[in-house]
Amino acid sequence: MRFSPAGEPGVPDSRSATRYLIWLAARHKLLFSAGLLLGVTWMVAQALMPAAVGRAVDGLSRRDSDALLTWGLVLLGLGVLQAVAGILRHQCAVRNWLAAAYRTVQLTVATANRLGAALPRRVATGEVVSIGTSDIEQIGHAIDITARGTGALVAIATVAVILLDASMPLGLVVVLGVPVLMAVVGLLIRPLHRQQHAYRDAEGALTTRAGDIVSGLRVLRGVGGEPVLSARYRDESQALRTHGVRVARVQALLEAAQVLLPGAFLVLVTWLGARFALAGQISAGQLVAFYGYTAFLVSPLRQLTEAVDKLTRGHVAARRVVRLLQLTPELVDPARSATVPDGPGELVDVESGVRVPPGRFTALAAAVPEDAVAIVDRLGRYTDSDATLHGVPLRELALATVRERVLVADNDARLFTGQLRAELDPHGAADDAALDAALRAASASDIVDALPDGLDSLVAERGREFSGGQQQRLRLARALVADPETLLLVEPTSAVDAHTEARIAARLGVARDGRTTLVCTTSPLLLGHADHVIFVEDGKVVAEGSHADLHDTEPRYRSTVSRGED
Repeated sequence: MRFSPAGEPGVPDSRSATRYLIWLAARHKLLFSAGLLLGVTWMVAQALMPAAVGRAVDGLSRRDSDALLTWGLVLLGLGVLQAVAGILRHQCAVRNWLAAAYRTVQLTVATANRLGAALPRRVATGEVVSIGTSDIEQIGHAIDITARGTGALVAIATVAVILLDASMPLGLVVVLGVPVLMAVVGLLIRPLHRQQHAYRDAEGALTTRAGDIVSGLRVLRGVGGEPVLSARYRDESQALRTHGVRVARVQALLEAAQVLLPGAFLVLVTWLGARFALAGQISAGQLVAFYGYTAFLVSPLRQLTEAVDKLTRGHVAARRVVRLLQLTPELVDPARSATVPDGPGELVDVESGVRVPPGRFTALAAAVPEDAVAIVDRLGRYTDSDATLHGVPLRELALATVRERVLVADNDARLFTGQLRAELDPHGAADDAALDAALRAASASDIVDALPDGLDSLVAERGREFSGGQQQRLRLARALVADPETLLLVEPTSAVDAHTEARIAARLGVARDGRTTLVCTTSPLLLGHADHVIFVEDGKVVAEGSHADLHDTEPRYRSTVSRGED
């Protein structure tokens, strides 16, 4: 199984967050390797500076001007090298951060598209949002810190070799002291990891709760449930704050340890170096160099602890991303896709007995609305079934083929942010005449006319500036602009007034003349304009005919479309 945007090498089929981070780094081998090399150069240049200063001090004490000049120039060269390597390393770090973070976004979006309608049932909304707002940042930091962490390790090894060569006791203090310091700091990493994991879970749950409240705010106010949900959100928010305080407490201890322990180490090495200098075991220049090394070691030690911290955070985030990427869609393409004849064909739902004739305007009325939705899901292959097109089972066709030839437009569809023209015609294939015709058929021309820039106006998130009925008409116009071979509409006029519904009913059949159309509705206005009406009860077809004939001869149909009133 592979998870990747089109044209990208796939992520290995592994549940390992570590392997995912390695995979991200491998996507940009040259950039990542350059970052490592520059990180090592940047840190080693700093590590060699105390040695150059010590040699210059020894030259000064011997009144050797040539040595002083030579080591002064070496110090200048190291400073220039450090500055250049630092600038280039930072550029590589930013690019590595962006590459890792936004490749994760690409994979997440590709997975969301691949899962399709199954995504909301498989993953909470807050989990997906948190990946895009929080986890990508931690993953980017994990890739970025690798260069500095590697440079810090090489710099510490360089310093250890120099100190061991100059003074075995002082060298051993550094060689043995650094692992001890890292071990002490490492004791704080595990509780930090645990607290971060709990905080991330609570954050995702709270984001999901907030999304649910906002999307259902109108309904909550109607039933008086707003105070209850607000209180629940407040409690969960306080619980998240508690988790955040716990993370901050461990983080504060880690930050304090990063300052205190290297500082104590600096004092120890300086004291030992001064005693050796007084005893004549090391020169004044070497004492200065030792002091410089111990002061310098504060930086790589902090880099290492920061690396452990960020890699831990990145690992937590990557684990959640991998969990999402490992989700499989409910429907998959067959191993070998069948072929289906060109042109409109009869669409059949074997389970219910619904047969949608090609090129006609058909209406489906169900005694229970959920039955109509289930039938449309099967005909659109959003659930696995024995439904057929041209006599070929849909499960034997590639999903892309089914989506291209059969379009399902229901009231769960959303309006997205952007220009209205692009919202109605995402592929940019329709001209103004086609857009105007679709808007007129959906009785949505007045919506566009009221906008300041017409079709060039910007749509807010989820089209919140439009009422429910206006959004429904714009969604219908979008489906008509697509002009699919077969269009399945689910209650396309449930949120509009009677006058608007009458206009849509009169125009819809004309707009879809010669194209296969199925409208699931119990509206007499729409049913009266249909070429053929199918009545379903208990999930099975029980009657077919015109609206007038069924209304006169089928009491159950009459009761359904008249809402129980004669």
